[in-house]
Amino acid sequence: MNDPGALFATGRTCALAVAGGRELERHAARYEGLFPRESFDSGLFGSLAMAGAFGSPWASPASLRVVNRASLLVFAVDRLFDEEAAARDDVAALTRTCLAAADGLPAASPVARFVGDLRAELGTVAAFAALEPAWRQRLELMVAAMAREWEWSRGGGRPSPEEYLSNADSSGALFIAVSHWIYTGEVTTPEDLAELRAAGETVQRYLRLLNDLATHRRESASGDVNALTLGMTADEVRTRMAELAREAAELIGPLRDSRPRAADHLWWQIHYSAGFYGLSDFWASGAA
Repeated sequence: MNDPGALFATGRTCALAVAGGRELERHAARYEGLFPRESFDSGLFGSLAMAGAFGSPWASPASLRVVNRASLLVFAVDRLFDEEAAARDDVAALTRTCLAAADGLPAASPVARFVGDLRAELGTVAAFAALEPAWRQRLELMVAAMAREWEWSRGGGRPSPEEYLSNADSSGALFIAVSHWIYTGEVTTPEDLAELRAAGETVQRYLRLLNDLATHRRESASGDVNALTLGMTADEVRTRMAELAREAAELIGPLRDSRPRAADHLWWQIHYSAGFYGLSDFWASGAA
């Protein structure tokens, strides 16, 4: 801990997080009603920005704009499904709204405007023209997975643990990563994204179970579906996580030469998230 270079790097990364948290709060204020204070406190903005900064400590504040905003979008859509979608028609309408905005149609709500603005920011990158279909697909997979969890949580059939795990797009982790990789130039073609897909999906499944371990008491109380509410024990979840971590390591290793920053980001997600969820949660206390 006395190495000057390491201390400098830590200080710089913390500064990236501070700048990112402030930018997220300013950005969120543009979307009236989408980020209620009881759910989106300063701690949530700061913790999302901290994850973005430590996940890419080489970055500039501007280059972290999309990863931070994509993370915030995931939380916004998740809250809308959990707290404001009272019926299947609401779920269908929210799904249509998000995907219409991703297709460039006029925004009909604050969340649609957020999606449209994120798409416009990504559109400043030349490679987005070729990568937009893949980005839109990841958004669709995320929203569809959240809708499926809404159905499961309200008695629409209970999935098996493996079926539940295959729905890990509900975490939004790979949607966030893909958005970040596009914006920072880590990927420039659909083939680049395809190279990262298997590792990204494995890490995403790991993160789904990690989140379930950390939040199962809250989700049990609210009736949300969770690996533990589906009958897995905590030890079984940890065993499955260890298997996924080993699988992820095997998939990430070969990427270190061709996609070093993406590989580092995926590796970081596993271990940083384990440490973070060991003590805290992103949501404001009592939210979502």
